[in-house]
Amino acid sequence: MDKDIVLLAVESSCDETAAAVVRNGREVLSNVISSQIDLHTLYGGVVPEIASRKHIEKINQIIREALQKAGMTLKEMNGIAVTYGPGLVGPLLVGVSAAKAISFAANIPLIGVHHIEGHISANYIENKELKPPFVCLVASGGHSHLVLVKDYGEYEIIGRTRDDAAGEAFDKVARAIGLGYPGGPKIDKLSKEGNPEAIHFPRAKVEENAYDFSFSGLKSAVLNYLNACQMKGEEICKADVAASFQQAVVEVLVEHSIHAVKQYGYDKFAIAGGVASNSSLRAAFEERCRAEGIRFYYPSPILCTDNAAMIGTAGYYEYLRGVRSGLDLNAVPNLKLGERA
Repeated sequence: MDKDIVLLAVESSCDETAAAVVRNGREVLSNVISSQIDLHTLYGGVVPEIASRKHIEKINQIIREALQKAGMTLKEMNGIAVTYGPGLVGPLLVGVSAAKAISFAANIPLIGVHHIEGHISANYIENKELKPPFVCLVASGGHSHLVLVKDYGEYEIIGRTRDDAAGEAFDKVARAIGLGYPGGPKIDKLSKEGNPEAIHFPRAKVEENAYDFSFSGLKSAVLNYLNACQMKGEEICKADVAASFQQAVVEVLVEHSIHAVKQYGYDKFAIAGGVASNSSLRAAFEERCRAEGIRFYYPSPILCTDNAAMIGTAGYYEYLRGVRSGLDLNAVPNLKLGERA
């Protein structure tokens, strides 16, 4: 395609209000994120009603800032991409409503984007050479998916969590050992001071599907260990608990993912989502992929968390496929990957 395609993108599925301007899917002209982490830390997790109100306060400001940083105007946009699911329904509605209003007022196409597709597409931004097909692990607070990326916009989920997502388990264990929210970065940091072999926690396997995950048993094992220590009056080494728990999660994610890559005959593997910024997970995948001759891709940490640049990238490939959303586009909190509402 000779003509540049420039999209404005909006993301508001949880507790980040974000807007970006992306050219031709892989060139980020601006990427503005307003995080609510400090606010939700007070409550030990995301409060949907508070998140929705903060999105309403911030979204117009963030969109204006994204356009200003890109040095462009709405008239120069070829379309607007927006996350419409999955996520928290209130926050999603704020972003979708803003995008629909801009689409109508500026007379530019509206492209609804799946949030998980956005996370997968974050890998394209810094890895210009990466093209489908490949296997991608999406690990975040709400999702643990193993996905065959067959083509742009064409996905098959071959593994998913049966209970807690990986990021959810991190948050719950962090809360149990007194680290607070958000759990992932805090456990990752504390783990560096602990011994990952100090405590053996279980590695669950799902018999019906070798690619599925289950982390609730691991979470319960950590809680049982903490309770047993307290009942016996034994001192708890939080760093050892964090390191041993993290090691258990990493081993399961790595084993399932590499097994899938080899079984399906792929030679490229990528990670995405908030948990993909975990330093131990990245290191383990780098080592294993190098040993197996698999090319390994991952986004920078800022592109692992929720952001609008990844939505702009996913939106670009949807735009090329002719996907256009009507002004009746609605938030779909439980939207499945590959579905269009």
